[in-house]
Amino acid sequence: MSKLHERLAAYPAQALGGIRRGIEKEGLRVLPHDGLALTPHPLALGSALTHPLITTDYSESQLELITGAHKGVQQCLDELTEVHQFVHHTLKNSGGELLWASSMPCGLPTDETIPIGRYGGSNIGRAKSVYRMGLGHRYGRRMQTISGIHYNWSLPGVDSEQYFSLIRNFRRHAFVLLYLFGASPALCPCFVEGREHRLQQMEGGSALYLPHATSLRMGRLGYQSDAQATLAVSYNGLTGYANSLHEALTKPYPAYETVGVRNPGGDYNQLGTSLLQIENEFYGTIRPKRTVRTGERPLHALRERGVEYVEVRLMDLDPFVPVGITAPTMRLLDVFLLHCLLSDSPPDTPEEIAELKQNQHLTAERGREPGLRLSRNGQSVPLIEWGAEVLAACEPLAAALDATHGTQDYSAALRDARALMSAPGRTPSARVLDSIVQEHHHSFEAFARQQSIAARDALLGLPWTAEQQARYLAMADESIAAQKAIEAADTLPFEAWREQYMSVKELTP
Repeated sequence: MSKLHERLAAYPAQALGGIRRGIEKEGLRVLPHDGLALTPHPLALGSALTHPLITTDYSESQLELITGAHKGVQQCLDELTEVHQFVHHTLKNSGGELLWASSMPCGLPTDETIPIGRYGGSNIGRAKSVYRMGLGHRYGRRMQTISGIHYNWSLPGVDSEQYFSLIRNFRRHAFVLLYLFGASPALCPCFVEGREHRLQQMEGGSALYLPHATSLRMGRLGYQSDAQATLAVSYNGLTGYANSLHEALTKPYPAYETVGVRNPGGDYNQLGTSLLQIENEFYGTIRPKRTVRTGERPLHALRERGVEYVEVRLMDLDPFVPVGITAPTMRLLDVFLLHCLLSDSPPDTPEEIAELKQNQHLTAERGREPGLRLSRNGQSVPLIEWGAEVLAACEPLAAALDATHGTQDYSAALRDARALMSAPGRTPSARVLDSIVQEHHHSFEAFARQQSIAARDALLGLPWTAEQQARYLAMADESIAAQKAIEAADTLPFEAWREQYMSVKELTP
């Protein structure tokens, strides 16, 4: 019996049945006919600071819809769908804005015109806006308008070291998910205006693309940072990971010192001048996470109480489905993450970290290229061959989850993924390019807009009761009241609060 089988056998069925997953789904609000909506976050949706299910990400125009942690895939998807329904009903009644269906943004205004998120007058609300102002200074606002789906995942009884073992394997095999689910092979030319790039102009149209790309969002044009490229964060354990982040959060970075915390007029440019303002600024395909207490720094929470769950961050929005993800995709993620957890996971090295970054870029930009080879421990190996090996090894895990849930759905999701591995023309990224060329006159924006309209119409066509509407309106009212209570409770001036929140002692238990 293999080690993986032994480890799987050690997990009782009730533990496998205790997997919890939740979703955070980003999406731009866009005008009915053209361009980014520059309107404030709709008041009818509630407070972006305190609403448990509906907030904003970087921009005031970028919604983030959140589910709770669910033991069932369908229950999680049902909640995500219901939140979308409320949002679409609200947008329909307040000007007819759409929710953009693609990870890559719509036509954008000038960089400084993209509105950053606003969260009210409390210290924590102001800090969230100042942080976003800092991101704009550091990376430009355009990069922050990219949207994706984050998949939060946990399993009972897993400790911090086991979660880091999972994370190391996830990073090794992340190319499989980029290949299978990447859906951003093209973008609007406005996104790269003034930047060097290697994209091709789609003949006779207004799209830039790479012919074999899977996820430009996860490539060099997406969430990347030259400054953060100097970080070689190890995932060999909580202590090393925390120390790496601690240094990035406390060591001054010359380029950001030049920007300064405040401008000559006294307005805030950023929260601090270190390589990372706060923990969330660290980009990665997956993160170890711990629920934070009010006012607590995430690194403090991790150090004091350990890893509670992982956040998968590389998933593109699926533009072919109304809420951006399907139940089979979620089940494949469950199987894949379980495989990452239970497989041997040797320590990473600086050499492997560099190798994995190169593999990510190759897959994002050329993943469907015939014969593409990646690097595995210094050896060249065909992407298709390696991916097929990983998915084949997932078979007993899918069977175990099926047995736990009394279904065949996990094995079916894995079977479909294995078939897709040898059929690059059927991947979401290939389908996106086919649709742009064949149905939308080589226009990325026309494709994404049509998918956005189709998603809206499908969601508005689902049953929606007066009771559901009343429940969500009550939640919105409660969130607005909660924001006002936070604002009323503040006692410190913002600068004193900022200095306290950003102090080194807040990062250590």
